[in-house]
Parts: sequence; structure tokens; C-alpha cells
Amino acid sequence: MSELQSLVYQLLDICAEAGEAICHLYGSAEAGEYRSKGDDSPLTQADIAAHRILQAGLEALPEQLPVLSEESGEREMADRHSWPRYWLVDPLDGTKEFLARTGQFTINVALIDAHRPVLGIVYLPLEHSAYAGVPGSAAQHYQRDGERWRGEAIATRSLQRNRPMVVLASRRHRGARLEECLDWLQQHWGELERRNSGSALKFCQLAAGEGDFYPRFARCCEWDTAAGQAVVEAAGGQVLGLDGKPLRYNLREDLYSRPFYAVADPADTLWKQLLSR
Repeated sequence: MSELQSLVYQLLDICAEAGEAICHLYGSAEAGEYRSKGDDSPLTQADIAAHRILQAGLEALPEQLPVLSEESGEREMADRHSWPRYWLVDPLDGTKEFLARTGQFTINVALIDAHRPVLGIVYLPLEHSAYAGVPGSAAQHYQRDGERWRGEAIATRSLQRNRPMVVLASRRHRGARLEECLDWLQQHWGELERRNSGSALKFCQLAAGEGDFYPRFARCCEWDTAAGQAVVEAAGGQVLGLDGKPLRYNLREDLYSRPFYAVADPADTLWKQLLSR
């Protein structure tokens, strides 16, 4: 077992503890309370509780690495460019889904090394399950069974001409660029089946062979994509910027991810045509 694979079970336990705090608040009378942050995104008690648990758990691991979370302070944000290796965390991805009571929210934890996600965990608090991936090694879906975790290997699927292309899309983010992309696919592929979901679940569905394509043009941050990218890459797919290169992290002044295409079958020539149009 590789060094990174051996970390997975420790991370699952840390995420499960944070997930319990989120679930407790999800079922409480305070579940709908929030305040707006500077970018108008909501901040709930669940975001803060999960952040504190995740930060403490990650900092207690044998390899003491810095943690950059969506809820980190200004010092971490300012120091991050000096970090070659660090944890990148979204304590509650899908806060709007949490507030809307859809259940479609996740905890995202990624290990970034030399600007690449080399390990990722996407944890689903309400299901007590997780998708984990180490690019170049393996991707698995884990389910909590009492005190134990049971893992099952997952893999992306090939693009088949005899079935509709399943496009995974955001429940909340649409727009002209997405519609233009879907129009192009209909012209060059044919029938599309669109499935909408929130948070990082779309990466999980792609990695588990439940979809073919996840395009994202709406603004999101690096902690929204890194863990999911690691899982997709470990399962055989790719997450590519519109320049055709894999997304990289901690290279710019801001923390916004660039628009991307996540594809289950990167060998298919259709994606080269899409990227070159």
C-alpha cells in the first residue's frame, strides 16, 4: 500500500467526525441560519464546525502540513504561495444546498503537492460514504459499516456511440456558455441526457461510471474542484481547463478555478474537437 493510500482511512475518520457535526446541525432548528460573506456566499454554523474539526484532525496527522480551507483566515491565505505541499479543504461544499434542504452537499479534502491534487476525498455526510482517489493508483467508493469502512473500486466509463451522452450539470449554475457547449455536443454527438446535482457530487458520479461529461463555466474556487479532480483522475478520467491542460493549484493570486471540462473517457477524439473549436 502506498503512503498516500495509507492516509485514506485516517482521512475518512476525520471527515466522518466533521460530517457528524454537519448532520447534527442539519437536523437542528438552527439549520437555516447563516450570514453572508464578502462574496455574498452563505456561511452557516455547519461550515464553521466542520472547518474546526477538519483543521484539527489534519494538523494532528504525522506529516504536519499547512491547511488551506474555505474558512481559513487572512494569514493562511497570504502564506499559501510558500507551501509546496498542503491540504486544501472545503468543509461544506454546497452550503446553499444545505440551506435548501436538498441533501446534496459534501466535504472536500485534497492533498496538493507541486500544484497537483495527489489525493482526494469527497465525503457525503448524510450517506456516511465517501469517494476517494489517488491519481495513478486507484479510486474507491467507501461506505461506513459500523466502525469499519468498506471500499469498492470505481472507474469511469468509455464513451459509447449507441447511447445518449450523460451530461452532469449544476443544479444552480446555467448560462449562455453552458448552453452553447451543449448545443455543440448535440450537433457533433447527438442525444444528450442531462442530470443536475449540487456540490462535488458530479465528480463522484463521473468517477463511478454514472456520467460522461461535466462542464463548468460558472465561478467556483480551488477547494471546490481539487478533491473531485483527484477522484476523477484516479478513476481514469481527466479534469481539463479550456486550454486542454489539467487544472493546477496555488499558482495565481486569486483562488478561483478556471472553467473546465471533466471527462470520463479522455481518449475519445470528441474532446479534442470541443477544445479546439
